[in-house]
Amino acid sequence: MVYFTRDLSAEGLRRIYDRVKGHIIGKTGIKLHTGEAHGPNIIPRPWVENLIKTELPGAAIVETNTYYEGDRYTTGQHQETLKVNGWTFCPVDILDEDGTVAFPVKGGKWFTEMHMGSHLPNYDSLLVLTHFKGHTQGGFGGSAKNIGIGCADGRIGKAMIHTTPGSDDMWDIAKEEFMERMMESAKAVVDHFGEHICFVNVMRNMSVSCDCEGTAAAPVVTPNVGILASLDILAVDQACVDLVYAMKEEDHKDLVKRMESRHGLRQLTYMKELGMGNDRYRLIDIDHDDVAITAKDAVRDVVPFSDSHGSVS
Repeated sequence: MVYFTRDLSAEGLRRIYDRVKGHIIGKTGIKLHTGEAHGPNIIPRPWVENLIKTELPGAAIVETNTYYEGDRYTTGQHQETLKVNGWTFCPVDILDEDGTVAFPVKGGKWFTEMHMGSHLPNYDSLLVLTHFKGHTQGGFGGSAKNIGIGCADGRIGKAMIHTTPGSDDMWDIAKEEFMERMMESAKAVVDHFGEHICFVNVMRNMSVSCDCEGTAAAPVVTPNVGILASLDILAVDQACVDLVYAMKEEDHKDLVKRMESRHGLRQLTYMKELGMGNDRYRLIDIDHDDVAITAKDAVRDVVPFSDSHGSVS
């Protein structure tokens, strides 16, 4: 089951989260890509603030430091960037501030364990709140990328995913192998939280660039769509990809090219091979009495992207 709303607003986010929050208990982390300084496409801060105040009082945003040198490379730099981007209304826990913890990877072909930020086991539940968009290495970034890269610590875990030991090129692992390594890391997180994890993907301001590129991100040309949520990580990422493909050629061509040129669809097939979820799902339109719809139905009325309708606050 994947829930869908066209309502790109704080209230739309709250309403769709309400459909998947049933097993969120205890101390809750919200895995969010908080972005490089002044990043233009991140999930709007007021939406997240409203969600925490109304649904998740006491929750913390959780992040890890980056593998590349930039504004979030060290914990100190990261904390300053969080202030610049306005993530100041709740605690933000840099998970790898105090080192790493190894999570087992079950059934993987690349890893038996993955190094995560050492604070991650402090949480009882995880809301994976993802800005769905393109990605330079991954083709696209959905829920699986958000936790597969985003929970791995900045020095050991991310290096395990991105770099062949001894290589002079820190980004030498790419295409199918990169997708598989990233998905095995995501599986370690999903397995750790069990039923106490849910996934919300926001299909808005979908540049072909990740939020890690900040103000250097490619211009947005893909129409805004809506918000999707599920208890199934494969289903929610598959549904987002299906909605992109269901758009008109002129609307989706840039994002499709980015996904296919990086072999990004391997994320989905490898999640299925790892038993992480289902690629067949029912898409439930919560705007219209929970009727089941198709991907084409969901994107039928999307409007070609423009700054005026894309800059949602």
